[in-house]
Amino acid sequence: MSNQFDPFQIVIVGAGISGLVLAERYAKMGKKVLIIEKREHIGGNCYDYINEYGLLVSKYGAHIFHTNHNLVWDYVNRFSLFLPYTHKVKASVNGKIVPIPVNIETVNNLLSEKISNQAEMDKWLLEHQIPAERPKNSEEVGLSRVGRDLYDLLFKPYTVKQWSKDPIDLDPLVLSRIPVRNSFDERYFTDKYQAQPINGFTKLFEKMISHRNIRVLLNTDFLKIKGQLGSFEKLFYTGPIDQYFGKDGQLEYRSLKFKFDTYNTSSYQQAAVINYPIEHEFTRIVEYKKITGQKHPQTTVSREYPTWTGELYYPVPTWENRQKYKSFQSVVKRMSNIYFIGRLAEYRYINMDEAFLNALRLFSRLEGQGAL
Repeated sequence: MSNQFDPFQIVIVGAGISGLVLAERYAKMGKKVLIIEKREHIGGNCYDYINEYGLLVSKYGAHIFHTNHNLVWDYVNRFSLFLPYTHKVKASVNGKIVPIPVNIETVNNLLSEKISNQAEMDKWLLEHQIPAERPKNSEEVGLSRVGRDLYDLLFKPYTVKQWSKDPIDLDPLVLSRIPVRNSFDERYFTDKYQAQPINGFTKLFEKMISHRNIRVLLNTDFLKIKGQLGSFEKLFYTGPIDQYFGKDGQLEYRSLKFKFDTYNTSSYQQAAVINYPIEHEFTRIVEYKKITGQKHPQTTVSREYPTWTGELYYPVPTWENRQKYKSFQSVVKRMSNIYFIGRLAEYRYINMDEAFLNALRLFSRLEGQGAL
């Protein structure tokens, strides 16, 4: 008696970026691919949709595409046209709206300085930074980047709100991701390619997996059906690694709750994203029209409230969690034909372009051929 899963040579758990790239690559190679997704949609946290007002919004917060990798840029352009987009973020602090990352304007406005050029900014940073040759935590990183005043105004309160942990208890990588400028440059990213898919990420993903060799099972919990899968050549798991081993809850993941509001105005705020390090319970407000470039008389925004419950978003980078992950990783290394890839499976923060790149490289390494 045949099993309903027998025809599939490649099984992919999770329909986020990592899983969808691998599905597309293997389907084009001629393999029969099964994607198992617990949610009701593909795209993972990048899923976007048209809301009841006709506005394109992201269900799980802003996702900005940027990359320096030609391989990734060439790959995504196979599935969508892109609109150039330069991401800018601001922060609301003590009644002032200032640029993030920290630049000359941020320092002048918040600390009443009169810096006018790069040389003066370099001098100011040198005078205020608290050096740490090998930072042991995110507090040391923040202090070494911007000094005590800006750290206490911007970095520490936002980090505590976002993670519910003091920066001193978090891996240096948390604040290492935040750039500091010695100029008036307001760009959040400086990558070679910065753009958004013209019809959104979901449409891009749908085109990626439109191949006849791919079948998608939505609203399906892999852990409840894995005993029914039968034989397969390879399985790629992109979900939480502790859940795979029946240790749900052993690793910490930070989550978010979103409150969406639509206003009868063409613009709500100065920038696509405004952070609130001190004010309010939410961490930031995202205005999607400023990211998508959509023309519409109304605008939709979301407020993000960090929480420990709900969808799993961010692996929590503490020493304790890192040690627990290493214990899972040691088991993974001994497994054959089962591969763990993606933010939740690798228990680390991964940018969108890195997710594309890692999946392309894994396919290339396993199949002995070029990623494209």
